Amino acid sequence: MAKRKNQAAPKQSSDAASIIIPNALYLGPCSSASSVLFLTSNSINHVLSIGSTPSPKVDGVTYHRLSLNDSTSSSITPTVNAAVDIINSALRSNRGHGRIFVHCSAGVSRSPTIVTSYLMKQRHMPLKTALGHVLRARPQVSPNSGFLKQLKELEVELFGKATLDIDELPRREADRLALFPVDGGDKEIS
Repeated sequence: MAKRKNQAAPKQSSDAASIIIPNALYLGPCSSASSVLFLTSNSINHVLSIGSTPSPKVDGVTYHRLSLNDSTSSSITPTVNAAVDIINSALRSNRGHGRIFVHCSAGVSRSPTIVTSYLMKQRHMPLKTALGHVLRARPQVSPNSGFLKQLKELEVELFGKATLDIDELPRREADRLALFPVDGGDKEIS
């Protein structure tokens, strides 16, 4: 059956994992961390759990866990610093071809905050660019307002200015995506 020109793209399942950096960094829900099919078909050799632990674990995959409550008052700094080290180590594994899947419970607030921080710190991306990239890959992403505030503070610390002038992301997915339009300045991360 041919796809009609104006037909909308299929909505991504909240159970599906998203590719953040091709052949390197993936983001999604806890359920994917125990999926033999997902992990093996994407050659993922490390899983980083943010707050929730997958069960059961898959043989041949190294699991890491960092604690972070999805609360506006939780500090992301210790988790971000540890996560950057874990992600970098995972990507260096397998002779530089390591792959890592980062998740929390649903892949909406905690793990996207950590992945956005990683892109800011390691890929030198401003917050608006990093969060926009993550949100376009996984539209249900919505860090809580406390995490967003801390991401803005991290951006000022890293780059000396803030690129995002909101205190909370809109509830509606379409409204969130509208804040981060794809423009000529955005390039694919590899």
